Amino acid sequence: METHAERVDETTAAVVRGYGTEFTLALERDVIPNLAVATLNLTYEPEWIRIPRTGSAEQESTIGAAFGLMAQVRPGILIGGEARYFRRYEGIGLDEFAGQALFIGPTAYFQLSEASRLTASWSVQAWGRPAGIAASLDLANFERQQARLVFGVNF
Repeated sequence: METHAERVDETTAAVVRGYGTEFTLALERDVIPNLAVATLNLTYEPEWIRIPRTGSAEQESTIGAAFGLMAQVRPGILIGGEARYFRRYEGIGLDEFAGQALFIGPTAYFQLSEASRLTASWSVQAWGRPAGIAASLDLANFERQQARLVFGVNF
């Protein structure tokens, strides 16, 4: 579970009060022990946004699934690729379909120490479609490219 808050809208730069939480179920399985690993992540992310100047409010939610496959190139270093599919909805209860997108790209995992790790990924929108529009990408609801850098600690 990961929460976030926003004070400025990333598109319009308007002052907002935004809150969201990302719930992720992450599964990992060794495909070939000590050589290759496959991952499957399922996500649900509800968001609430209120614009104090106008008093208007919005709710939206995104669901997604990601599949990755990585191989060990050196001890503690895995390189691979992943595909991530997302669907965006108006309302936090998946009320009205707004759009969908498929992202693909490379990913890497680095074991920094016995208790810490770093995961990096970069992906581009390979396909997408906003609701009601015939387009090859959904740039209204999703970015053209996404990058993630995650530092983790086991305790």
